[in-house]
Amino acid sequence: MEATIYNQKGTVSGTIKLPSKVFGVKWRADLVHQVVEGMRSNKRSGTADTKDRGEVRGGGKKPWKQKGTGRARHGSSRSPIWVGGGVTHGPLSEKNYKRKISKKMRAQALFSVLSKKMKDGEILFVDSLSMTESKTKKGLDVMKNLSKASGFKPLANSKKPRVLTALYERSEKSEKSFRNLPQLEIVFLKNLNPLDVLKYQYLLIENPENSIKFLESRG
Repeated sequence: MEATIYNQKGTVSGTIKLPSKVFGVKWRADLVHQVVEGMRSNKRSGTADTKDRGEVRGGGKKPWKQKGTGRARHGSSRSPIWVGGGVTHGPLSEKNYKRKISKKMRAQALFSVLSKKMKDGEILFVDSLSMTESKTKKGLDVMKNLSKASGFKPLANSKKPRVLTALYERSEKSEKSFRNLPQLEIVFLKNLNPLDVLKYQYLLIENPENSIKFLESRG
């Protein structure tokens, strides 16, 4: 399996052989679902908290006497059936939403997602996205060139984030040049995960030779 590599001008700069263990595995919906839901659960802060009838303020005095009023008997105005009373079976901050995801599961789920993206023609390889100066206009010009070459119109025209751009290493000039483009979301390759990849229609990978070697080492 081979893929085309483009440069910033939108012309072909070469090809690269893709490892089948990363870009040629079958789609495993069950594994991807398990990993993605686990990652989403791990992001939950668990700060939602309610008070039961023993924690809310007031309610120490019996609202009215037990008999003779013609009304239903009540022992406290902090009962869950009263306005301002406690909450029955509400969320508690002590609940732990953390789920364990092994490195192997995370890697295999990522490979499954990358393989599907590759099969659907939604991955683009660029030899380098390094910039000589921090200018958004320069970044937009690069995206327009790549859009014409690859046919991925959202690279240049979308007003919503539809392209996940994976930089191989940190570059302040590159980050500043691309971060204000509404169609892009910048991540670093070492942090690439199935949850982020699935959120966006296209994936842009910089420095494919080193990037693919790193991805392959994760498996």
